[in-house]
Amino acid sequence: MTASIDDLISRAISGERLAVAKLISLVEDGGSDLGIVMEKLFVHTGSAYTIGITGAPGAGKSTLTEALVTEMRAEDHKVAVLAVDPSSPFTGGALLGDRVRMQNHATDEKVFIRSMATRGHLGGLSLATPEAIRVLDAAGNDYIIVETVGVGQAEIDIVETADSTVVVLNPGWGDSVQAGKAGLLEIADIFAVNKADREGAKQTVRDTEQMIHYGPARDWTPPVQETVATKPTGVRELWAWIKAHRAHLEKSSELQLRRRARISKEISDIVAESVKAKVAENSAGLLAQLVSKVEQRKIDPYSAAQALLDTLGS
Repeated sequence: MTASIDDLISRAISGERLAVAKLISLVEDGGSDLGIVMEKLFVHTGSAYTIGITGAPGAGKSTLTEALVTEMRAEDHKVAVLAVDPSSPFTGGALLGDRVRMQNHATDEKVFIRSMATRGHLGGLSLATPEAIRVLDAAGNDYIIVETVGVGQAEIDIVETADSTVVVLNPGWGDSVQAGKAGLLEIADIFAVNKADREGAKQTVRDTEQMIHYGPARDWTPPVQETVATKPTGVRELWAWIKAHRAHLEKSSELQLRRRARISKEISDIVAESVKAKVAENSAGLLAQLVSKVEQRKIDPYSAAQALLDTLGS
């Protein structure tokens, strides 16, 4: 098994698409070999720059992503697109839809497109996504675009695996205060008001800029770029903003700080999920006893948790 893993990793590092696809499938499944794969793969990572793209369903994220890939390829960058569906482990999200909309790049050897939904991974997509990104990084991609289906907490968690995050809005996106509460302001490095040829686009730009103005002070003020991805209009400017944000992060050392924070979170997530797995596998009976004691008010939940941790530790 180790020999076959070594061969698969070697082929993926050389850029073989089938090997890359197989490794991402392994990440999705979260099999017992995952730790070995990540250990052997990790030394080959660290060069790719990751861009998160999120927004409400129907915002035109896939079309905008395709247009961005065109700009990247014009500069001869090798690009991977990871279209993530946190909502459904059965349908695989917009597996066919994403690939149909990005069909202009389907035959480009320097563009790798993959839709991903967790099928058995221990920690779900919150752990599977950074591991899939590492596979694509090791395969020699210069840029990795992570596209998510919405702006819920699961999607925000996934986008936080990115170096730069683009939040895609549509004209008439709604109350800016509510959007701020949804976490958009906190995660957005760049706003793209897509379908900007529609009525209400200018008002959406003003609302977004006002939200940014009244938000917390930041070293980088998120720009608001109008785009019409289908034409494409404004996409080259959006790509320029992404590059400008990267330059800002690298100059200010914030890129290193962001990546360090992500590593810290990932390690904590792996530990937490491992503890959960051990509880499920080895301590189900004790957990049931502790639940009964808490129900009877004999002990409190914190004491029960500590008793469970003590047992796992021993």
